[in-house]
Parts: sequence; structure tokens; C-alpha cells
Amino acid sequence: MPQLTHSSSPHPLPPTTEDERVSWLRLLRSRRVGTATFYRLMSEHGSADAAIDALPDIAKAAGVDSYSPCPPEVALAEMSNGRKAGARMICYGTPDYPESLTDLPDPPPILWAIGETALLNRPMIALVGARNASSLGLRMTRKLAQELGEAGYVVVSGLARGIDAAAHEVSLTSGTIAVMGGGVDIIYPQENASIAQGIASQGLRLSEAPMGATPTARHFPARNRIIAGLSRALVVVEAAAKSGSLITARNALDLGRDVLAVPGHPFDARASGCNMLIRDGAILVRSASDVIEALSPLCEEPQLPLDPPPEPAKDTRTKEQTFALHREILGRLGPSPLAEDQLIRDLSEPAHHVTSVLVDLELDGQIQRQPGGLLARRS
Repeated sequence: MPQLTHSSSPHPLPPTTEDERVSWLRLLRSRRVGTATFYRLMSEHGSADAAIDALPDIAKAAGVDSYSPCPPEVALAEMSNGRKAGARMICYGTPDYPESLTDLPDPPPILWAIGETALLNRPMIALVGARNASSLGLRMTRKLAQELGEAGYVVVSGLARGIDAAAHEVSLTSGTIAVMGGGVDIIYPQENASIAQGIASQGLRLSEAPMGATPTARHFPARNRIIAGLSRALVVVEAAAKSGSLITARNALDLGRDVLAVPGHPFDARASGCNMLIRDGAILVRSASDVIEALSPLCEEPQLPLDPPPEPAKDTRTKEQTFALHREILGRLGPSPLAEDQLIRDLSEPAHHVTSVLVDLELDGQIQRQPGGLLARRS
């Protein structure tokens, strides 16, 4: 199992053996363990095995009896299915993990990949937009994807119908990455099956979802944050005023990425989201040259070590103080998501006090973590 380092970083090393990868997968797939809880448990206990051993006691302290972590056979079955599908497991902290994703507040601990993982080392630009794209929107997407590929960029999108499919199809030979909402082995929508097969042989399919997972609506916001995290810039070709593409754009803005948009006619609802982005400061795109000019020149950036989330300080509160904080947190949270850092500021409590209680409440099923560091109370 990974051992604690004795350097300035007290965090466990990334998995290097099959047994360690199985333990990572078991911890991540355990009931009520989300990404933030995974990292906290790893930080507190030093290894996935130790965290798994501690889970029943942590759950019991949170009021959950008869808690069982993910069984080894479930993790082994997923790894077997990954091998059968030709997928590769990429764990946070390993050399092949995309460094750009470490900018996310909740980077995926484990990614499944089918195809050319070397594409993750090249500069990437995301092209996203409407599923019911117009003919002009599809033409613009194909032109942008072709010219960006010729300029040396990998095109990233979500393998949805419409704009996504057009972006992938044109950039197959120059380099494309499809970030999927379900399992990397599950093609959705089925009409993109031939494109997905081409991406597997010439590009890269990527997902944090379990192997075999069918995509559902709740998976796509998490998928969108990965698209934004991977890319140096995000280009929205067509998008309605309320759409997943605008969620991706907000994720990109939160990460400090450049957001660009193709303008459209005010009467076309598919252009309303892009026009709103431009009104609010997004760069207007007429051709790939507008995108390239908005970015710094392509260059080899130094490879920096991946820094895991900071280790929390020790908690010395009494049970009464802990229960009081439980009540106060639940009183401040509702069904509408609230940023975790905003909650901590509102509570005026040390961050390590609040985060440890959030783990208890998440395991107890009283709160739910959402992509982007957001929290909501379960109804």
C-alpha cells in the first residue's frame, strides 16, 4: 500500500501496483464517497486501504449503521471490464495524468481512457455547442476544428450529437478527445458509434464514470468540468440561453480559461447563449485565427509536480460542538447549491473543522456534493 512520504508533502504516493489501484477504485466506488471525500480520506489515513478500513467507523460516527465499503470483487470486475474494452486506468498523481485537470477544485481521482493518451500532453481547445445545431453552426464547427488541428491543437468535446460530433469528426486525424458522460465503453448517443470507434483508434475517449455506466443527466455537469479543465480555451459555437454548453463556459471561467463564442442572429434561440457570452465579455470568434490570437504561443511548459489537496489539521472539538456544527451547516444549506468556500466563510469556523463535518454529513446522506465544489442539502 502507498506509504506516507517524509518530505515536505505528507500525502500518500500515487498507486504503483495492481493491488493499490484496486484499493483506490474500491474507495472511490464506496457508497457516499465522492471526489472530495476520497481526497480527504486519503489525506487523513495515508492510503486507500487504511481509509477503507476506517470507513465503517466513520459512517457509524455519522449515524450510519451496517456500512460496507465497496467489495474487492466489484473493483476487480470493473478493472477486468476495462481491460476487455481496451481501456487504461489513469490515477491522479501518475505521470500520465493530465496536469491541466489539477486546476480543478475536484480533479477526478481515476480516469478511464481508450485510445492515444499521448494527446493529453498536447495543447487542447474545447469546441462545444448545441445538439440541434444549424447548418451554419455545423459548417463553422468543421472549419474551426480543421484549422485548429492544422495549428497543432487537440480538439476536445463531449461526443454529443450536433456541434460535438462535427468537431470530433473533422479533427480525427489531427487529434481529438471525447470526454464522455457515462462509461468510456458505453457509446451515447448510438448515432455517434462510428465516430466513437474512430476516436478510439485515432484519438482518445476519456471518462471518470465507472466502466459500463449508462450516462444520465446528472453525469453531464461533471463531464463538462473535465472538458473545461483539459482545455486552454473553450469555444462555444451555438448554445441556448440555458444549456450545458454555458455550464461548461462557467466552469472554464472559474478556472481562468479563455472563453470565446461564435455570434449568431438575435432571432435564433440557438445563438442566444453565445450572444450573451459575448455581451458579458467573451471573445468574438469569426475564424480559428481569432482563437489562436487570444492564446499565448504554443510552447513546452515545464512539468510541475502534482500537489494533492492539503492535509487538514487535527480536530479537537467535543461531540457537543461537533453536533452543533452539524445543525448549523444543515440550517444554512438548502436544495440550491452553495459553494463550500462560501459556506466556510459564512460559518466563521476553521476550514478543517467544517470539512471534517461535511464528510460525516455526506456519508450520512444528508448533503450532496456537486461539480465545482458546490454543496446542497438532500431533500
